[in-house]
Amino acid sequence: MPKLTFRNSRGQLVDISTVAATKVKNEFGAILEQTMHSGAVAITRHDTPKAVLLSFTEFESLINERSRSLDNLHAEFEELLSQMQTPSARKGVEAAFHASPVELGRTAVKAFKKHPAPVRKRA
Repeated sequence: MPKLTFRNSRGQLVDISTVAATKVKNEFGAILEQTMHSGAVAITRHDTPKAVLLSFTEFESLINERSRSLDNLHAEFEELLSQMQTPSARKGVEAAFHASPVELGRTAVKAFKKHPAPVRKRA
């Protein structure tokens, strides 16, 4: 079985010990102590990892990290949205919606000339 590792709440890459499910069933107290000390234990069935038992500290760290990421994404979205709400941006969107097909075509050609697409080689 390959070695299992994870980045703990302190940012260290650590190996996760593995324990058979029957041993967890029979010695849960000892496995719980081991988990609280090491941060995580992988539970296996037929030598295949099936679950991970995390210490509460590691679980909190995982949840906090995910929450922080979502908060950052939300803040970034709100910033981008506020930038799009400027009068000039509104004017540009309104012009695009009211443009004729000919005007849209000219604008597309002009943009392509400014930033041409990369040339792809045929196989």
